[in-house]
Amino acid sequence: MHIREARPGDWPGLWAIMEPVLRSGETYCWDTTASEDAARPLWLEPAPAVVFVAELDGTVAGTAQLHPNRPGNGSHVANASFMTGTAFTGRGIARALAEHVLAEAARRGYRSMQFNAVVETNTRAVRLWQSLGFRILATVPEAFRHPRHGLTGLHIMHRSLTEGETAPDRDGESVRE
Repeated sequence: MHIREARPGDWPGLWAIMEPVLRSGETYCWDTTASEDAARPLWLEPAPAVVFVAELDGTVAGTAQLHPNRPGNGSHVANASFMTGTAFTGRGIARALAEHVLAEAARRGYRSMQFNAVVETNTRAVRLWQSLGFRILATVPEAFRHPRHGLTGLHIMHRSLTEGETAPDRDGESVRE
């Protein structure tokens, strides 16, 4: 597997991954009927955002997007999104992309990473993030309309990118990273 920054010619491979995720409506708070033209800027945001692709055997197998969680005074906190092609699920693509993005975020000077909306029924993702040191800070109840599970919560998850930093756990207590 090779992870690199996305290039303009990667869009067809990115869309092939993104479209089924978007249409399923199970993990992102996006319009499930969005056209390819409407979806493209959701993933290919302008700088300082950066998009990565994971290639396996010359095929785009997964993708990740890294950008500031908020502009201005919140720009020291990173945010990221991840997608793996359905044919590549269970092959370590998501973990490899996550580890790459965490290292890249730290290299770019971000102090922490925050996920604002991890669907609580997306248990594979929640387990992955927790295994990489993320903590659930809060769950916003019934904030997501899941097509199969109905109203479900969205987790806000956080992880420090600075060695020895402390971060609040779910109960607000400080814990060493």
